[in-house]
Amino acid sequence: MKREGMSFYVEGGPPLLYEKIVHVLRTGKYSARTEEVYVYWIKRYIRFHDGRHPRSLTELDVNSFLTHLAVDANLSANTQAQALHAVLFLYKKVLERPLDRIQDVVRAKRPIRVPQVLAREWVAVVFSAMRGVPQLVAMLLYGTGMRLNEGLSVRIKDIDFKRGEVIVRDGKGAKDRVTMLPKQLHQPLERQLLVVRWLRDEDLARGLGHAPLPDALARKYPNAATDWAWQWVFPARTHYVDRRTGMRHRFHLHETVIQKALREAALAVNAPIHVKPHTLRHSFATHLLEDGYDIRTVQELLGHHDVRTTEKYLHVLNRGGLGVRSPLDRLTIDGRERPEGTPLHDDGGQSPSASPDTGAEDPGEGGPTGSNGGLPE
Repeated sequence: MKREGMSFYVEGGPPLLYEKIVHVLRTGKYSARTEEVYVYWIKRYIRFHDGRHPRSLTELDVNSFLTHLAVDANLSANTQAQALHAVLFLYKKVLERPLDRIQDVVRAKRPIRVPQVLAREWVAVVFSAMRGVPQLVAMLLYGTGMRLNEGLSVRIKDIDFKRGEVIVRDGKGAKDRVTMLPKQLHQPLERQLLVVRWLRDEDLARGLGHAPLPDALARKYPNAATDWAWQWVFPARTHYVDRRTGMRHRFHLHETVIQKALREAALAVNAPIHVKPHTLRHSFATHLLEDGYDIRTVQELLGHHDVRTTEKYLHVLNRGGLGVRSPLDRLTIDGRERPEGTPLHDDGGQSPSASPDTGAEDPGEGGPTGSNGGLPE
């Protein structure tokens, strides 16, 4: 996160408001992503009120800002909630002046949507259009159910080939969890670790090779940053300077690399839905439920705090109509009820649409072009 434009030297206020915000965030061990988002929304809140210091603003001013986001900026409910959390943090944690109840805010409508899921066949087709590390990361996300940032943040010590497990560190809600490591990824990951070892050795020869460590671990174990166990499984190609320590590190691969590669692969094969890294997580959960795994097991693998979050995948199972069988499927044309699983027409195996000469079915106008319903072979 750049310092440019973030000093918050606002009207009559303390000149170090930005530094105080960052200090509180880092003391509270908020993630770097949360820090970036909160600083952005606090800055936008101050700019909306023409640079006035937040201490001089009231609940009505917060109300007008949030209403502006929903009405004028036309932002989503999640984005509006994100801005609200940032402003509440500013007043409660930084300025130590908690706000009273904020009333009459125009809320952005929160649409109810089911997750978009790729069919198993399409998952394989999309993966086949990818190459190298992006393909490996995408397969890891689908095979473990990890979020994109969780998959890219995996370190050497988090992978246990013998037990077939991956430990997800500091997931959503600052919680660790364990998920499976697909056997199909053992050899590709072992080859990736050979590349990582070569890259680390090259960095150490140049006086680099220090992996960024969480919290105060670098002070407690000064040499841990160069240990093999702490290296990223998917390191970036370039180094960066840590704004906190001034040390040059090689961070993990940037999220946009995977997002771009997955998007291009999906476009190349004409995937039926818009495919994002999180689509693979949705597909992981849905396919496990289709295979009969208990919803509590899926909840643990995904790291959901509430099982109701996991239950949304029950609505996209490959059963149609929420798994309910239509009564029409039990009726023949003349209205007689038929046993489940029997064909609609009981006339010697020939349906009305079959040709009397060849027995071949007429696909009909607008029907599928082949037995695979138009999917790639």
